[in-house]
Amino acid sequence: MCVGISAKVVNIDEGTAVIDMSGAKRKVSVDLIEDLDPGDYVMVHAGMAIAKITDSDADETNKIMETL
Repeated sequence: MCVGISAKVVNIDEGTAVIDMSGAKRKVSVDLIEDLDPGDYVMVHAGMAIAKITDSDADETNKIMETL
């Protein structure tokens, strides 16, 4: 099973973004997503942002992960 984690974009620089996943900061590739800005939320899997999501999507994903 593959699991994607929701995260908030903190900074973007040349195809790489710093994201915040519940306080943990990581660098991920954002080459698959256009029109991404700091403050946006993304779904992250295997070091890549794979989709832009809403903040309510991120909240729902975080609640599901907490219950698992």
